[in-house]
Amino acid sequence: MAERAGVSIATVSRVINDQGSFRPATAERVQKAIAELNFRPNVIGRSLRTARTRSLGVMLPSLANPVFADAMAGIQDVAKEAGYTTIITNTDYSAGEELTAVHTMLSNRVDGLILTVTQATDNVLLERLDAEQIPYILLYNQTDKPGRCAVSVDNVAAAREVAERFIALGHRRAGMVTGMAAASDRADARRRGFLEGLRGAGIDHSPVIEVDFVHMDVTEKLRNLFAAPSAPSALFCSNDALAIAVIGALRTLGIRVPEDVSIIGFDGISIGELIEPCLTTVEQPSREMGRTAVRHLLDILSGEATRDMITLPHRLRPGATTGPVAAGPAILQNPQHHSQKERKP
Repeated sequence: MAERAGVSIATVSRVINDQGSFRPATAERVQKAIAELNFRPNVIGRSLRTARTRSLGVMLPSLANPVFADAMAGIQDVAKEAGYTTIITNTDYSAGEELTAVHTMLSNRVDGLILTVTQATDNVLLERLDAEQIPYILLYNQTDKPGRCAVSVDNVAAAREVAERFIALGHRRAGMVTGMAAASDRADARRRGFLEGLRGAGIDHSPVIEVDFVHMDVTEKLRNLFAAPSAPSALFCSNDALAIAVIGALRTLGIRVPEDVSIIGFDGISIGELIEPCLTTVEQPSREMGRTAVRHLLDILSGEATRDMITLPHRLRPGATTGPVAAGPAILQNPQHHSQKERKP
């Protein structure tokens, strides 16, 4: 390119990096050569001198769950406006993948990180980032550890409201279907809040079913749950994707929603409003959470913000999957019969 522009390599570097002095005519020749050769400056290489790549690393548990896609859309809204690119990776809810994912992003010299981790309180990855003073902000995680900045909703309070809603509808046999607590501190917080809410109404026994976040195979576990006389009349699901899977499984088992069982999810993904019946859920502002995370991270990078917990509001979004308690429990009369029918081609 220097040869095409008729200047030295040093002059090309000065023009590309807008450093030092050069004539307007020289800059014009360099820019023309760049266009003719379709040359793209090596931003990462340039960062070795400037210490900035104007890129952010984003690590999420899943890109299949629409709640994280919504957050990613918010992240990109603000990042693009601020002139930043994003490097995205997902961990499939595996704590073991977190160190590898972050190492990969840091090897690309991102300026800062937006992370959703399995557990924010005792986390080796976060300890390392803190020790090395690498800027990051947590998204969806809640933590009260000093110096750890996060954007989330109050998961405990929101889940407590779910319990109170069930109780207001007359449900005394309420259970929960949740992703595994070891893979998500959000799921664990929602479980704690839900059970606290039930205990506040004198309900001490509530079944809790844990399922894999990725595969969400719930049919057999629900079959066993509803084969018992103490089958619940209401189920709280720790996320909307799981709630939709539960509704489908209950339909397979011949159990109606909400006539036999009321369902409340958590997240507020738009597809929940499109299913039949439309999903009652706790809505968290995922897109705005993503936007807030980027804004605050950029403020941290510029030294204009403190590291603190940012809690955004949630709301219980009405839907058609909740109703008054049924006259009796929805018990499978012949669980074996259902199992055999489902195995037919």
